[in-house]
Amino acid sequence: MIRPADEDLHALADGRLSGDAKRAAEAWIAANPDDAARVAEWRRQARALHALFDPVLQESTPARLLAKARPARWRAAAAMGWVVLGTAVGYGVRGLYPAPGGPEVVLQRSAAVAHAVYAPEVRHPVEVPAEQEAHLSAWLSKRLGTPIRAPHLAAAGYTLLGGRLLPAEGGGNAAQFMYQSDAGRRVTLYLRTGETTNTGAAFRFARENSLAVFYWVEGGTGYALSGALEREELLQLANLAYRELAGAR
Repeated sequence: MIRPADEDLHALADGRLSGDAKRAAEAWIAANPDDAARVAEWRRQARALHALFDPVLQESTPARLLAKARPARWRAAAAMGWVVLGTAVGYGVRGLYPAPGGPEVVLQRSAAVAHAVYAPEVRHPVEVPAEQEAHLSAWLSKRLGTPIRAPHLAAAGYTLLGGRLLPAEGGGNAAQFMYQSDAGRRVTLYLRTGETTNTGAAFRFARENSLAVFYWVEGGTGYALSGALEREELLQLANLAYRELAGAR
């Protein structure tokens, strides 16, 4: 049996494959667990991206933009937007649709998507478990090119589950640490380097549907703490994470 091209596996994950090509791809992943896991992961990423960005596509265009846009250019811009979003969904987090508003907003959106993809995982929520925390920190520090460690949130009732390496929007790498409470609620801390800000280390808050995110930049590293929590509870965790990280510097 010949392995299908990656393009066919992506098309299968997106529901765009049909006929003999679809049957061949389905037969392949049925016999090859590694590729089956990849296709399942792409489908999870696509669902997460749709959950975050479909409401944006349904928003009304602001009148001030419609007044300034020429019809032909507006149609071209709208078409390009659909192409970009389609690419983002098809390739998951690697092609994350960039949010307007500057790099800090992209940081927040990237963190929200990563949380939506991995927080629901039952069998594989993390790549390296907390039992290997020293290895996890050393590995992520090497890949991100700066010392990385997981803050401990046990004082607020959240235990470290572990972490993973992620691709960062625009190139490079990012890291994600995941925590879980005794009640089974999960929060994730997303980190990536090369960030700049005009607001110092001030916290900024955003909400993506039911998901709340506090994010900040410190020493060139961007941090975003995400969870389906009330603002005040997540703020308590963000403050704890910030103090833990500041104490390690």
